[in-house]
Amino acid sequence: MTDTRRSVIGIVASLAIGALVILAGSDGSSMVGSIAVFAVCGILAYVINWVVFVPSNLAKTEHYFDLTGSATYLTVVAVALLLSDDLDARAVIAGAMVAVWALRLGSFLFRRVRRDGRDGRFDEIKVDPLRFFMTWTLQGLWVLLTVACALAIITGIERQPIGWVAIVGIVVWVAGFGIEVISDRQKSAFKRDPANAGRFIASGLWAWSRHPNYFGEIVLWTGIAIMALPVLSGWRWVTLISPVFVVVLLTRVSGVPMLEARAEKRWGDDEDYQEYTRNTPVLVPRIGRPG
Repeated sequence: MTDTRRSVIGIVASLAIGALVILAGSDGSSMVGSIAVFAVCGILAYVINWVVFVPSNLAKTEHYFDLTGSATYLTVVAVALLLSDDLDARAVIAGAMVAVWALRLGSFLFRRVRRDGRDGRFDEIKVDPLRFFMTWTLQGLWVLLTVACALAIITGIERQPIGWVAIVGIVVWVAGFGIEVISDRQKSAFKRDPANAGRFIASGLWAWSRHPNYFGEIVLWTGIAIMALPVLSGWRWVTLISPVFVVVLLTRVSGVPMLEARAEKRWGDDEDYQEYTRNTPVLVPRIGRPG
């Protein structure tokens, strides 16, 4: 299959999946005129990325890709909060959770690209306009699918008081966010130390999991999904695709498989790395490693 055909299929599939989720999420959504607020937000997730794609493609740069992803989350959530009816504590908290996460991760990734000068994932993609456009389209889908549960909470016309289920969801989100932040900071500090040049990190949370940041990401989106459970009904149950999508994306597509392949290529013959992979889980942490 040629790159062109693969890109076209990727774009069409992204739009088709997004359309189905938008239709499902719009069931029981607040309305703005004759359009569901959930639908407005879903469409906006794509449009923002397409707009930024234009100058990025002309400059052949990926520098604003991650920043655009964060801006898309923030914009979509802000629009949902502004246009939805009768906001309650659950909706405001869910919106705040997404905003805090997006601001933190987006600024972290943007600083990393500025420091490194480039993102190696885009070396071949950014010189092919169609593949590059597919990537921005997929980012629109990524935003829509991951934020779907939060949008269901914010835009839904069904409101429920904060109960024990929501509290459990908040606690799970806080735990996941903390794991992600701590692991990212530990890795950044490790890479800044000249003594660690060319080495892999196996300390801190990275001694318990080879990808603790991704584990934290999965946990925090699961927390928001738990918060959504009491207010889901009808087709809006489809929005529970959010944590499932995050799991599949990070463990089967662009997260763990890509980084594991890079690590194996770089340190596969290193006995210390071989021991690390034998004793350390890929994702779900195990406290304490056998000696």
